Amino acid sequence: MAQVEALADVRYSTGNDLVDVLPGADVLCVWDFRSSALATAWPAASALRWVHAASAGVNHVLTPEVVAGDIVVTNARGVFDEPMAEYVLGLVFALAKDLPTTLAQQRERRWRHRETERVSGRHALVAGTGPIGRAIGRKLTAVGMTVTGLGRVARSEDPDLGEVLPISSLSEALPDADYVVLAAPLTDETRGMIDAKALAAMKPTARLINVGRGPLVVQEDLVEALAADRLAGAALDVFVDEPLPVSSPLWHLPNVIVSPHMSGDAVGWRSELVALFADNLRRYLEGQPLLNVVDKSRGYVRENP
Repeated sequence: MAQVEALADVRYSTGNDLVDVLPGADVLCVWDFRSSALATAWPAASALRWVHAASAGVNHVLTPEVVAGDIVVTNARGVFDEPMAEYVLGLVFALAKDLPTTLAQQRERRWRHRETERVSGRHALVAGTGPIGRAIGRKLTAVGMTVTGLGRVARSEDPDLGEVLPISSLSEALPDADYVVLAAPLTDETRGMIDAKALAAMKPTARLINVGRGPLVVQEDLVEALAADRLAGAALDVFVDEPLPVSSPLWHLPNVIVSPHMSGDAVGWRSELVALFADNLRRYLEGQPLLNVVDKSRGYVRENP
């Protein structure tokens, strides 16, 4: 943070003492994407003009007061796109080639020949048309998969996602997908989008990959579908409760890959987050337009200047 400290008087805070540190501060950088401390500390925000979320998602800082006021909100768009796309590609190959079983049998010193699936020619439905979803679409297309996007606005011939369907068409799009990849932000429209009805519309041979937000999926419905073999598998990097409780059946289901919210955290990610914030802080001090400004009414980043 030295580059930031060279530009401004920096106060560090945990969520618990934010209310004591916030008075007089005009800029707040929220590092912990799980923190809801701003909502509690809001009465102390006497001079706040800009809130930066060091994450792709911003729902944790979009308090009613922030949305209604003239405070600018920015995020870390661009830092996690390619690492998350690479992670999704790795999960697709792990599921198609049944790598979890291979590793488990290696540990048991079992030699059991099996056949695996092709990736080329499979169809992926990518929910989320922001930079992360687009990077995922490019990676999956590069290995021979066909891709359909799912977003706010329908359009054809998208350069990264092929045809983009409106989110209202989810139930119609699911039956054709071999892989359903969730990279959408958490909004009122997307919360619980994968529920029992959506899972019933998917092929029994399909897989679900979630690198977006845990509440995009009704977790109990997913567990039921997986346990009943109504879905071939799932790879989950995000969960409703994090860390995932040790009592969760997701830990033990053989057709599930669980990872601890790490899909975008490639080596060097912290430095990239700080560099982005420092660049925006220079812009702020010089009166220039900020990068990654969020449309607070929707929770999406506007186009950068």
